Order: sequence, then structure tokens, then C-alpha cells
Amino acid sequence: MRLANSLALAGVLGLFALILIWNAWLAPPQVLPRALVLLLMLTPLVLPLPGLLAGRAYTHAWSAFLAMLYFVIGVFHAAGPGAERGYGWLMICLSLVWLGAAGIYPRLARRQLQQSD
Repeated sequence: MRLANSLALAGVLGLFALILIWNAWLAPPQVLPRALVLLLMLTPLVLPLPGLLAGRAYTHAWSAFLAMLYFVIGVFHAAGPGAERGYGWLMICLSLVWLGAAGIYPRLARRQLQQSD
């Protein structure tokens, strides 16, 4: 159970770092202001953090939906030109780690509750 929580946190924090580094320094957006892109991309990652850090099963369950959003964004970038492909594949990998761990954690938490009864 602890491993699933750690992997979910690693996925979220990894995505946070990847998006921040990519959009702030490596390839700043050309069309929209950098601050707006960072705000739109990073705010959803901050929302589940308190629940993930506390190990709440419910937060893990609903945060998996956010992971799917970042998976879709990663697929979009992976199909793009040049250097964006690497960014997209990293985003896909991190979102799949988050999605898998967030999907397993509630099951493990429920199983632990049933065993303690």
C-alpha cells in the first residue's frame, strides 16, 4: 500500500517538475503567455496533493481521472514534431505510473480495512 502511494506521488510530482521545466525553460510557449500555460497545466496537479500525501483512498480514486487527462495531453505531444515527442512520452510514462498506482491504492486500502476487522 505504501508503494502504491509513493508511486502515485512520484507520478504527480514528476509531471509537475516535467511541465514546469519544459514550459518555463526548455520550450516556452510561443502563442500564449508562459504564466498562463503554467497556471493551466500545474493547478490540476496541486489539487489532489493534500489527499495523496495523507494517503486517502478516495483522493487516489478521483485523481486517476486527472492522470488520464495528462495521458491524453502526452499523446498529443508525442504525436507532434521533433523535441515535443520526448516531452510527450515522458508525460505518458509519468501519467501511467500515477494512473496505475492511484487505481491500485483504494483496493489495497479496502483490503487492509477488511483484514483489520
